[in-house]
Amino acid sequence: MFLSAFLAATILPFSSEIVLSALYSSGLSWVLLLVVASLGNVLGSVVNYALGFKFGKEIATDKLKVSEAAFNRASYTFTKWGKWSLFLCWVPIIGDPITLVAGVLRSPFWFFILAVALSKTARYAALLYVLV
Repeated sequence: MFLSAFLAATILPFSSEIVLSALYSSGLSWVLLLVVASLGNVLGSVVNYALGFKFGKEIATDKLKVSEAAFNRASYTFTKWGKWSLFLCWVPIIGDPITLVAGVLRSPFWFFILAVALSKTARYAALLYVLV
C-alpha cells in the first residue's frame, strides 16, 4: 500500500485507489490502510516539492514529461490561489503538478506538509468511508 500510494503522488501515472480497495476487501484494517496510504502519498508529494525546489520547471517539462499545459494549469492555479491551492493536491491531473509547482515557487514547507497531509488523508478517508 505504501509503495502504490507513494508512486501515485509522484508525477508518474499510477493509481493507489485500486490497491487500497483490494487490500481493504482482503480484510486489512481501514485505520492501518488510512495511515499507510496517507503517509506514502504525502511522502511522494514531498518528492515532487523537492524536485521542483531543486530543479525548477525544467525537471517537470523536460525530464518528467509533464505536459506544458498541465504545468501551466498547475502554475496558474497556484499563482491565483497561492498556497491555498495545495488543498487541491488530491485532484487528478492537476494535483501532482501543484505539489511540484509549490517547490518551484518556494511555498513554505510547513504549510505544504500541513495542506498536503490534510488533503490526501481526507481523500483516502472518504474512499474508505465509501468502502466501509
